[in-house]
Amino acid sequence: MSTVSNTTASTAATTSIQDAAQSIISGATKSNTDVNALVSAIVNAKVAGKNAMLAGSAKRDNDQLTAIGTLKSVLSLMQSALAPLADGTAFSTFTASASGKGLTASAGKGAVAGSYAIDVHSIATSQSITSGAFTSKAALGAGSLTLSLGGKSTTITIQSGKSTLADIASAINSAAGNPGVSATVVNGVDGAHLMLHANTTGLANGINVQVKSGDAEFNKLSVKSSISTTTPATTVVDDSGNWKQSVAGQDAHLSISGMEVSSPSNIVTSAIDGLTLNLTADAVSSSPQTLTIAQDVTDQKTAIGAFVTAYNNFVTTAASFTGFDATKKHGSQGGALLGDATMNAIRNTLSGAMSGGLKESSGAATLAGIGITFRKDGTLKTDDLALTNALTNNSTGVAALFNSKTGLAASLNTSLTSFLKTGGTLDMHSNRLTTDLKSLADQQTQLNDYTDKLTKGYNAQFTAVNRLMSQMAKNGDYLTALFGGKNSAGAMASNK
Repeated sequence: MSTVSNTTASTAATTSIQDAAQSIISGATKSNTDVNALVSAIVNAKVAGKNAMLAGSAKRDNDQLTAIGTLKSVLSLMQSALAPLADGTAFSTFTASASGKGLTASAGKGAVAGSYAIDVHSIATSQSITSGAFTSKAALGAGSLTLSLGGKSTTITIQSGKSTLADIASAINSAAGNPGVSATVVNGVDGAHLMLHANTTGLANGINVQVKSGDAEFNKLSVKSSISTTTPATTVVDDSGNWKQSVAGQDAHLSISGMEVSSPSNIVTSAIDGLTLNLTADAVSSSPQTLTIAQDVTDQKTAIGAFVTAYNNFVTTAASFTGFDATKKHGSQGGALLGDATMNAIRNTLSGAMSGGLKESSGAATLAGIGITFRKDGTLKTDDLALTNALTNNSTGVAALFNSKTGLAASLNTSLTSFLKTGGTLDMHSNRLTTDLKSLADQQTQLNDYTDKLTKGYNAQFTAVNRLMSQMAKNGDYLTALFGGKNSAGAMASNK
């Protein structure tokens, strides 16, 4: 409890006791005494100091708990912003641009900067085949179809009476275990045709239909696909005449800097480490186009900027919690964590780790060298041009500055984890405050009980005093009436 609080409580106690004495005197001179107000004033004078101390301590603890919660959030954000710099993912981002049409690319883990001559000869296609003509609404009879594609198959049973081409197409599309074939009915001038389309591109995905039926028309649905002997190879269907291939299935064929590559898909993932190529028909050309892979400086600057912002947020938050403002009223001048040893240790640890980024180390850049310097208030500022130049010309050195083994992240991550982990520095501090708040609550309960007892005791005492004073006043009136007073003669005098 502060000196001001003690003085205030002492003054209040003295005043209340004086009021109590005056009230007793007033009672003796026939004035009314407000017992409840009198007791409340005296009791409050006795417990006001303790109440103020408990309330002040509880407010201080709660303010600190709130500040620690905010500090945890700020430090967690800093650690999250540091993570992609520490593990190098922020420096493994690249842009990919092609000089022609129909080719796009995305770079991922394992990609390296460079350029490639890409010549797309053909793109991957999916097979489509069309049956001979049938009467559109005629039933073909009962039987089964075993549909195969790319090593997968399913058998579909067709019931008698539900065997029109439309029924069969519907059964194929809804079949459990459909290997990836879509069916539709196309009505031409010569009749209805069943069209089957492979949902997956590539030479290996030829459609095969094996039929078991006693119906001659139903048996016409049988078809077998194979691979041509042409270059490039494509799917072909048997020459029974019942089916025609409208679109051949084939792999994509391209050359990358003179090396021939094929892919069953137009999304080519294994040709160049870390790169995914996306092909469309527009990419097919008689001349190659250039694919350029470059460091994504914009993304890398964004990642570094996010860390700088997170660190600055910590610095300003810490300053607000530890500052002192003499212009504010007494009791509100200091921040919630002013003088707090834990807060000071965290701030000193992190600023010390960041200062390490100013020193030269083998193969690594420095913070100042990439355009990041300290302001007077401890926050960081970034020279955008210097950072761009560093990332463009020395991305390896920038990555080494932040890496988790020898760079800034090595010490920062260790410290941040020790602060934030369960049972860590901030948890322990919060637990101490929570324990103190429980103790204060217990003390407040005891003080409330004491206040109740005092109130009951004083109520009884002053009620008795009031009763006595009232009786004394009545006795005084009787004696005055009997013997007379200063300005009157009593009954005894009148009877002489």
